[in-house]
Amino acid sequence: MSAISTISNSAGYGGYGIYNDSSAAGESSGITRNPEESSVKSPGRKSSPAECETCKNRKYQDGSNENVSFKAPTHVSPNAAAGAVRAHEGEHVSNAYTKAAQDNGKVVRASVSIHTSVCPECGRTYVSGGVTNTAIKYENEENPYVKSRKAQQAEALKGQFVDYAA
Repeated sequence: MSAISTISNSAGYGGYGIYNDSSAAGESSGITRNPEESSVKSPGRKSSPAECETCKNRKYQDGSNENVSFKAPTHVSPNAAAGAVRAHEGEHVSNAYTKAAQDNGKVVRASVSIHTSVCPECGRTYVSGGVTNTAIKYENEENPYVKSRKAQQAEALKGQFVDYAA
């Protein structure tokens, strides 16, 4: 199993020092950290998505032992996170097929789960990570049970594909 997840470097609601203390929704502190986002502050939130320090500092890192992207903590914009995480988890699936092909195996199952979360500061829903599960079946040709099963299959198939018209 391999996973990618966000690294939280916030200290909760009081860790940054620059917040919108206004009680009116839509008012802004004037500091735009995420210029492509809405500057409207949702009720009950500390900041708008455009001013959110947590979203600006969110980083992603892979927790597996495979050679894939995101080995070092990397910032990905919230708008690009879904595609980046899907592509990253696809690397794990690709690695499973490569490993199976090298060792005479077969990928029986490969599933990817993409996880979402809600930012506690601005309320934006974002992709928080993903998990890839793969199962590879390997044939052991030296195993006597495998040899016996293959011999029985060969015996059952004899004469099944005879062309009597020829």
